Amino acid sequence: MRRDSYTVGLYTVFIAWGWLLYSFNPSVSLLAEEQHVSGALAGLHGTAMAVGSLLAGWVAPKVVARLGRPRALMVEALLMAVGVLALVLGQGIGATLTAMLVLSVGGVSMMSTATVGLARHQPLAASAVLSEANGVGSGVGLFAPLVLGVAVGIGWGWRPAVVVTVLIVLAVAFIAWRTRDGSENAVPIVASRDKLPMSTGIWFLVALVAGISLEFATTFWATALVREQTGASAGIATATTAGLLLGMTAARLLLGPVAPRFGPARMLAIAFVVAVIGWVVLWTATDAAVAVGGLAVLGAGIGLTAPLSQSMVLAAAGDHQDKAQGRSSVASGMAVGVAPFVLGALADQVGTHGAFVLVPVLGALGVVASMVGGAVAARRVAVPVD
Repeated sequence: MRRDSYTVGLYTVFIAWGWLLYSFNPSVSLLAEEQHVSGALAGLHGTAMAVGSLLAGWVAPKVVARLGRPRALMVEALLMAVGVLALVLGQGIGATLTAMLVLSVGGVSMMSTATVGLARHQPLAASAVLSEANGVGSGVGLFAPLVLGVAVGIGWGWRPAVVVTVLIVLAVAFIAWRTRDGSENAVPIVASRDKLPMSTGIWFLVALVAGISLEFATTFWATALVREQTGASAGIATATTAGLLLGMTAARLLLGPVAPRFGPARMLAIAFVVAVIGWVVLWTATDAAVAVGGLAVLGAGIGLTAPLSQSMVLAAAGDHQDKAQGRSSVASGMAVGVAPFVLGALADQVGTHGAFVLVPVLGALGVVASMVGGAVAARRVAVPVD
């Protein structure tokens, strides 16, 4: 794995998206109180993000094909910046839902474009470089709930933390404007040991959906769970989300780079098991400190699910990685839209604590998909590399 200027430049994309997710997602329960809407209605922000992801899955490959990767990144980043500004300035649920749709089209397209860019740039280390990219994003994003907690605690609300995203996204646009990558016309080369049959990609697409569902359901509603179970204030409960990001970051930076040697499929299954263990600690916690520990373990499991499953999907795509990434964006968008909404709707009926039973169900689905995908990959036929 090389950390050249092109690779490091694309890491800023993950920083921007990570900051947005980890500053806004923990704010959803606060936004619900502010707008006087139910948890299910507040969860529609996830649905709006999902619709944006669906559109991004169709838009991103076409924009890259027409403009090239660097210019596409610049356009996508600017669109996301417009959406974030509309979100923090919007009044009422209609305005914030529309803003979330716009920013997610730009942001998810930007993430898709960068993900394929990294996989094409370093095809023999795709799982490692994608894990590290996501680790950098969640590592910087770790500070987002802390900033959010401070802002809420001093009475400024959630908006100051979210608006920081605009500054990061503008940096992405500037870097993309200055970037010239000469490898865009090259056909990706995948070593025979990493060449997977197409059926494997389907199973790891299921694992990707399970992992994304886990991440978004947890980041959207962990704040409400901690408040309900421990009696913590809004500021403290929001800040505990940093435990989740700490676990995600540690797993991605420390374990992601060794995934190609240990076996991405095996590590993926273990990651889902670790996530369920973290859920047990979180779900039974009645003290904020214990809840932070549970969130950290849960994050350590969740952290590897998306980058590892995504790298396996791309490995099975051959020279159609942009199209495969587009399909992944569509599937991920469905997960983003359904999981937070379902958990929010369940919380309205049985409380947040009862609704969080959804987490181990998703974890079990991820384990099965990873194991089956790994079994299919083990029966792969080696493909010569020219």
